[in-house]
Amino acid sequence: MNKRIQFFASVAIMTCVLGMGFSDEENSAKAEVSFSSLLQEMTNRDSLARLPEPSYTCKQFSSYDRDSVAVGQPGWFANWDRSQFLSVEENEGRREYVLMEAKGPGAIVRFWATWHGPSGKEFYNGILRIYLDGVTEPAIKGKIKEIISGGQLAGKPLSNSLSPTTDPKRRAHNLYLPIPYAKGCKVTYESPEMDDFGGKKGEALYYQINYRSYAEGTPVESFSMEALQKARWLLADIQSDLSCYRRSDRCMLLKENLRGILQDNASKTVRLSGAGAIRELSFKLEAEDIDQALRSTVLEIKFDGEQAVWCPMGDFFGTGHQLNPYRSWYTEVSQDGTLACYWVMPFEKSATVTVYNLGESPVTVTLGEIRHSGWEWDERSMHFHGSWRNYHSAQTRGDKSQDGKGAYDVNYVEIQGQGVYVGDTLTIFNGAARWWGEGDEKIYVDDEKFPSHFGTGTEDYYGYAWCRPEFFEAPFHAQPNGGGNLAGGFSVNNRYRALDAIPFEQSLKFDMELWHWKDTQINYAPTSFWYAQPGASSNVKPAPEEAKRPVAKKLEIVVKKVEGALEAETFKILQADGGTTEIQDGSSSFKWSDNKQLWWKYADINDKLVLEFPVEKAGTYEIIAALTRANDYGIVKIAINGQVKIETLDLYNSAVITKEISLGKSQLKKGANQLEVTIIGANPQAVKSRMFGIDYLLIKEDK
Repeated sequence: MNKRIQFFASVAIMTCVLGMGFSDEENSAKAEVSFSSLLQEMTNRDSLARLPEPSYTCKQFSSYDRDSVAVGQPGWFANWDRSQFLSVEENEGRREYVLMEAKGPGAIVRFWATWHGPSGKEFYNGILRIYLDGVTEPAIKGKIKEIISGGQLAGKPLSNSLSPTTDPKRRAHNLYLPIPYAKGCKVTYESPEMDDFGGKKGEALYYQINYRSYAEGTPVESFSMEALQKARWLLADIQSDLSCYRRSDRCMLLKENLRGILQDNASKTVRLSGAGAIRELSFKLEAEDIDQALRSTVLEIKFDGEQAVWCPMGDFFGTGHQLNPYRSWYTEVSQDGTLACYWVMPFEKSATVTVYNLGESPVTVTLGEIRHSGWEWDERSMHFHGSWRNYHSAQTRGDKSQDGKGAYDVNYVEIQGQGVYVGDTLTIFNGAARWWGEGDEKIYVDDEKFPSHFGTGTEDYYGYAWCRPEFFEAPFHAQPNGGGNLAGGFSVNNRYRALDAIPFEQSLKFDMELWHWKDTQINYAPTSFWYAQPGASSNVKPAPEEAKRPVAKKLEIVVKKVEGALEAETFKILQADGGTTEIQDGSSSFKWSDNKQLWWKYADINDKLVLEFPVEKAGTYEIIAALTRANDYGIVKIAINGQVKIETLDLYNSAVITKEISLGKSQLKKGANQLEVTIIGANPQAVKSRMFGIDYLLIKEDK
């Protein structure tokens, strides 16, 4: 007999035999919510597609900076997101820092944390205590690392550190094991290294605790080590299902095919009639430019006549505009490029699945399968939704001050109606070799003025830490590609929700701070997933022009080119008396037009550089030069076609910047003209390298 069936049979028999003669308080089998019921709910994909029963709210305690008090007020982007606690309690001679305190029935459904000791030292010997129902003895006690990711309560994947290939000092720690409670919960932390709030001197503890609150009177069986032991067989089965990413029983499903060649601006559609539920979508695309096809090939789904999904294929399946194999509980990208998802998508009367090719080249859908089954539609049933938006070349400001003047909130989605928020994917192309995700999530439910979910960093929200680029996959979060985190370029992060799904009665708004450590541009494309009752709407509309836009494959596509500029890196070098010349790439975010400059290094005094630049017709022009300034740049003389325009120009600056300077008016020839630069010295404060860099020329005709 299957262990799960055997366990359920045993529970049914014991409930029948022991249920008589005991009060509800004594008979935990009558509890509506229990450790076992939450485990089963976690892997029941159908449960997300109906309004929760019993109903609950989902909120978050975290170490967000307490200086953040209101939108538009000083401190809204404050960034000491660590060692921030509700209070400090003295308990039998020890100091316990309170991370969470909730009243009434509920359950912890996600616990994320990372930490370091004073001066960056690794430290995880602090003691975590979880008190339930007002009892003075903790139901759970141990070293924080052992409880969250060390296996004290459960093994992988419910208890895990990420990424496994990351230095342990830079890993995040995730616990998805549910911890229900009947009357209340308090979580505390004790550490000899905890010196101050904000962790400026002592240990830095970053944490997020997602928890459910049930209505007063909801019967809940509180967690205990005995309950954990009794449910060991069920827990083993759940862990097995999550580890192997158990899929639908395909032999029980109906299948429709959507295949063929899609020319540019062509589409193919499959229609389903009657009450039912899509349970699996599988697609495989072939194209000359597969990266572009993943963005320009769009999936649209309508349920009961309402558009519910409009999203580029790659973003919908969590891989972005590159093929990155990975697996999660809801999505998967196989090694052969097959895209699959396992969201349950109910409908009462009809569903249509359409694939559009918005690109300029043909795309072949070599695999297109829609697997579905019947569904009993009722008043709790909901439609699945997926929305996508693209913030192309979003400007970042890299302000490092604690009041976060360089940060701003970017909206993922704003939903009107009743439903449940269940996850998101973030695809980015980073324009600089610095961390892009310092910002925190802010999720407002219904009429909240202050978000009930306020995070500690974008990577923390997505389950990892310290902006690490290493690949990881887990049932409810994944980083299929993190190459752009520190080096610039492409990254994609996924977070999917089960027990930590967020119900809303009227509305939900999801913002994420965009806080980069450099002034640069970034492509920032969030995809949001939620269920909602018929008639719900969002502020995100189909964006075909954005889906058509060429995807970024190198930094030059993200970083803007100055309109009308003659790029200096394209100029012919006629003379360079000393030093060396090269085209310098702007991967370190110097904001050069087209992300490059022409760089002249290590020249001596009186050395000359002569560059040739083209002009379409003869005439009198004002010439503007964009020149780089830095602490190792020299003092130069500049001439145009042999006529000196600037006798002395000091290019020293303590930081790297690029500024335009007018060289005045010159008579230029049609065709080739010459820009001459002579090194004449160096600022006394400068590093004695006497470098020179030019980004571009602007040639403005004198009329």
